[in-house]
Amino acid sequence: MSFLRSLSVQVLIGLALGLAVGAVAAAYGGPGAPRIIEGVEALGGLWLNALRMTVVPLIFAVLVSGIAQVSDAAATGRLAMRAVLWFLALLVVSGVTAVAFVNALLTAWPVGEAASAALRAGALAPEAGTPTAPDFVSWIKGLAPANPIKAAAEDAILPIVVFAVFTGFALTRMPAERGRILLEVFNSLGEAMIVIVRWVLMAAPLGVFALGLGVGLRAGVGAAGVLGHYIVTASATGLLITLIAYGLAVTVGRMAPARWARATAPVLATAFATQSSLACLPAMIERTRDDLGVSARVANLVLPLAVAVFRMTSPAVNLAVCIFVAQVYGLQPSGLQYLGAVLVALAVSVGSVGLPGQVSFIVSVAPICLALGLPLDLLPILLAVEVVPDIFRTLGNVTGDMAIAGIVAKDEPPESPAQPAPSQA
Repeated sequence: MSFLRSLSVQVLIGLALGLAVGAVAAAYGGPGAPRIIEGVEALGGLWLNALRMTVVPLIFAVLVSGIAQVSDAAATGRLAMRAVLWFLALLVVSGVTAVAFVNALLTAWPVGEAASAALRAGALAPEAGTPTAPDFVSWIKGLAPANPIKAAAEDAILPIVVFAVFTGFALTRMPAERGRILLEVFNSLGEAMIVIVRWVLMAAPLGVFALGLGVGLRAGVGAAGVLGHYIVTASATGLLITLIAYGLAVTVGRMAPARWARATAPVLATAFATQSSLACLPAMIERTRDDLGVSARVANLVLPLAVAVFRMTSPAVNLAVCIFVAQVYGLQPSGLQYLGAVLVALAVSVGSVGLPGQVSFIVSVAPICLALGLPLDLLPILLAVEVVPDIFRTLGNVTGDMAIAGIVAKDEPPESPAQPAPSQA
């Protein structure tokens, strides 16, 4: 965790230096400066492609493993099944809320056209044209890939997600030993891709610096304003999901607001400091049992399960990133494209749980961008400033975890008090 935090700081420094050096070179470097910067920028493009090459195999591997894990969790009993159903329902709420909220926010507070044009010019990607929106019949037919390998080669991410989900469920229906062998293969593939991504991320400060040079050269320091706009948009989306989780705990879980606030305060402080739901798990279990009065049986099952397979803010904030990118490129996805993007966001939110922050950002956001027909070239720049939105992601995740524990516990029978041991005559 300390490595990831220090890496985040280094990436921020790399971005700031790249923007500053590029802007200075544009103003005072003379005619030779652009040629030199474009040469360095090519290294940034190489680094970006190294990240992109892992997206399809990584998302497929982690989705198969994640779906199989959720299926196994749902099969462990009635309590686990109820928790998983709540997870799925709130992930849908998260995704749909984000589409409505972020579009409304960016309509009321749009990204300036001049700033968007400057940032687009600073990216390595060419200007994006308006993607062709499929009709309903074509969209339905395209959900199942006739050729999964061809779909992967063409970045048709929604059919790949559908194929991975069916594969994950199919593994749980195979004979235990054979299913376990295949699941180990996919686990190993996912772990191998994560190792590669970790290697690539070690060069993230240099890669982002190289990309930042091009952005600074073409966009100048005005790019900082667009990045600030992005930070506010993504953070506000995470905050909204946190408030929704608070509201559910009070209304559906019937928690007294003051009691709920006291119970969550130390957990939220830990989430703010660590940006890790896993690091918050001991505090969540303790506060849920001691302050909220949830039985140990419920808390000890639901909360670890939530940390393992559930991130309430993931669909919302990841969709917020993509909608922001769409506005920067002047694109307006269709309703069917948004439906596909929400489905992809729900699936990858399960598959990416447990991955490091920098890895999960790429593996979660890139497939949604592809589902919307968006370029990926802005993602490394947004990754560099993901530190602040990630705080709000974690705050919403732990709040949602505790809210579900309280909601599920409401309908559970109270634990029977321990019976005294019979006396020996």
